Amino acid sequence: MPIEIDETTKHAPLKSRASASRDTTMSPSPFWSKAQDVLVHDLGSRITGLSPEEATSRLKNYGPNTVIAMAHTNALHILLRQFLNPLVLILIFAATVSSLVGEMHDAIIISLIVLASCLLGFSQEYGATKALEALEALKKSISPIATVVRGGIKILVPASTIVPGDIIKLAAGSLVPADGMILSSRDLSVSEATLTGETFPVGKMAGVCPPEAPIAARSNCVFTGTSVRSGTATVIAVETGGRTEYATIAGAIAKQIPETDFSRGIRRFGYLMTRIMLVIVITVFVANLLLHRPLIDSLLFSLALAVGLTPELLPAIISMTLARGARAMAAGGVIVRRLDAIENLGSMNLLCTDKTGTLTEGIIKLDDCVDAGGMHSQQVHLLAVLNASLQAGLKNPLDDAILTSCEIGADLKAFVKKDEIPYDFMRKRLSVIVNSAGQDTMMVCKGAVANILSVCTSVRTGNTAEPLDEASRAAVDTLYRKWGEDGIRVIAIATRRFAQDKEAYNVGDERELCLEGFLLFLDPPKAGIKDALIGLKHRGIGIKIISGDNRYIVKHLADTIGLRTKNVLTGGELASTSSDALFARAPKTDLFVEIDPNQKELIIKALRRSGHVVGYMGDGINDAPALHEADVGISVDGAVDVAREAADLVLLRQDLNVLIRGVDDGRRTFANTMKYVSIATSANFGNMISMAIASLFLPFLPLLAKQILLNNLLADIPSMAIATDRVDRQQVQRPRRWDIRGIQRFMIFFGPVSSLFDFVTFGFLLFVVNVTTSQFRTAWFVESLITQLVTMLLVRTTMAAWKDRPGALLLWSTAFITLVALLLPYFPPVAGIFDFTPLPIPLMGGLIAISAIYAATLELVKRFYFRQG
Repeated sequence: MPIEIDETTKHAPLKSRASASRDTTMSPSPFWSKAQDVLVHDLGSRITGLSPEEATSRLKNYGPNTVIAMAHTNALHILLRQFLNPLVLILIFAATVSSLVGEMHDAIIISLIVLASCLLGFSQEYGATKALEALEALKKSISPIATVVRGGIKILVPASTIVPGDIIKLAAGSLVPADGMILSSRDLSVSEATLTGETFPVGKMAGVCPPEAPIAARSNCVFTGTSVRSGTATVIAVETGGRTEYATIAGAIAKQIPETDFSRGIRRFGYLMTRIMLVIVITVFVANLLLHRPLIDSLLFSLALAVGLTPELLPAIISMTLARGARAMAAGGVIVRRLDAIENLGSMNLLCTDKTGTLTEGIIKLDDCVDAGGMHSQQVHLLAVLNASLQAGLKNPLDDAILTSCEIGADLKAFVKKDEIPYDFMRKRLSVIVNSAGQDTMMVCKGAVANILSVCTSVRTGNTAEPLDEASRAAVDTLYRKWGEDGIRVIAIATRRFAQDKEAYNVGDERELCLEGFLLFLDPPKAGIKDALIGLKHRGIGIKIISGDNRYIVKHLADTIGLRTKNVLTGGELASTSSDALFARAPKTDLFVEIDPNQKELIIKALRRSGHVVGYMGDGINDAPALHEADVGISVDGAVDVAREAADLVLLRQDLNVLIRGVDDGRRTFANTMKYVSIATSANFGNMISMAIASLFLPFLPLLAKQILLNNLLADIPSMAIATDRVDRQQVQRPRRWDIRGIQRFMIFFGPVSSLFDFVTFGFLLFVVNVTTSQFRTAWFVESLITQLVTMLLVRTTMAAWKDRPGALLLWSTAFITLVALLLPYFPPVAGIFDFTPLPIPLMGGLIAISAIYAATLELVKRFYFRQG
């Protein structure tokens, strides 16, 4: 009888456990210590579930069932953040001091340039944030769903719409969508590693737990973020969204998220540039004071140098390149769930995968049903259909193949399901117990051959059951091996009859079975898989198969599609192998076969420990730990919820060609990020070093602070287009990782080249042309800006510059800024504000000639650098 809804509590929002524990008048005890009927009543629910209208109303009250709400773009917050940069704040302070001592004109100009620079950074970051919001909308297409009972009908709904009081149906493979109490269950085991760190699944059942029970001891509860490994359950949702245990833990973990290799590289690069900047700025400032230069001018000059050295657009450019890369990958069929995974995908040099659906068609066909002697058997077929059609757990391709092999006939309708022992990944068996008029109760057990044989004591020969002796086992093993070598997947079928019926059956009843026969399945290699594997190999990515199937069928497939099969490691061998031995052996192993689910994670960990950047592709319940452990977890849209949620990337099609395109996009994204870093460590670095040194020997500052800031602002404009630039084909052919030593090497090669030509320019201006102070600053401003732009166009590619044309936006923005640099001294209003003076045509011609020689020299140095690298 349904429990009636209490109108006084129907619309009252639930309190969190923290508040509930303080308010004893409303909730004297936590929900796990309550009786089921009391809890259902308190939640204003009923066994037949909430009505659709009530669920909608509660969703408005409680909000979406998401752990962390997506932060919406706040333009004002992003803009203010630009001004909170320490360098910007110091510049504003210095400009303020300058105005107080009478240098109002310069103070206003510097403030305006700082404002323009901040607006430039704002435009980049705001654009990246909007792009990320668009990607969040894309992710909703692969969000988990849940089965709930509403209005007495089972329906599928997005997990984000679950509300307290919802009746949830769970089965193997389900991701638990809310904290709740179990109302009923059958052989339920749940993986709670995300909450408790416990590796192995824990058993769950209906009941009442003490109020003081910790999470691990609440055997009558399930929690958001955990996953069902086996069995079924009916659960009532109690806590959703930010009120769940997972949300509490996630909030604490979010503050301690371990940084990725990519993030670590950015941080180390920032430290490197900060050290260089501090040394230069402090040295230049102190030296200028010792040379009796004006305090304010010296301070502003030093700070302007710091701005020129700082790659202030790096965060915005990284965000833009990652967002652009994610959009490109989405267009190619890859949804990015975590942006850092783009870089890891580009760095991946080893892909581990199961075979079904990835290397094979994934459309499994039941080829034959045979008895223990290998002869076709209609009886075995009937038993297989019984087992597949009556089991209520997680559906799988094997069951689908069985059920599509025939129509359910009258013979099947004669059986009535009595009970079920669900599948789990340790037993690798599934049993249904059936009754039939005039016959004994019968268990029909289907599963992996070795696991079925382990509980069999007899074998069906004709119409009689004979003892399963050593000779019979050897004959079965011979058949099994032959089928495997022919690429046929084998599942065993066994039965047991019970003279006396029982109320309930359990795993202990799976004994003394009679082997009835085998089901033979075909899953041919995927069309074009050889070309896809060659494509991965050409990109420096190796393939290793990790499969639970037997060694013969995996080896047959690998031989067929051209993978190495020399070194094979079985699950049994792995179980007796120490972690150090596995670390040494795993990189040399080609095929991991007959692997238990928990062993996949160990393999991935060993491969990562050996220095590989490992991608793991999986779509099953037992793949979640390996997906978490891998550098790049890859799943598919049709995967079970727990696998899809554990993945960093989700393929909309289970196709390696889709993954290859994603790898290329990831490497392009990384390459464009590194272009900006290369530019920041060459032209900017060289120019600012030269300027710092020159300031120590010239009787005047080589550039005024406002001129340095304007130079930096103009150079940043084309830098924004780097995210849209083309990428060399060579840069997507090999895995790439952030290399601080490589960046330092780049600086050592290209920084001195830039500085050398800076000093050539100084010599030309001082000793050949004999310029005035104003002409020197104007000429040096033009030259330093042009050399930065030249560097941008040349070091962006490893090829000859004329063979690899830059992207249209980068090319035209660079051309525009070059034109601005040449014309700026001849435009009186702006020239007067920045103390520029028109340059004689011969002087301008000399600067252009020096720039051309610099470009030619840089191209030669670049060739030598990349040839040596």
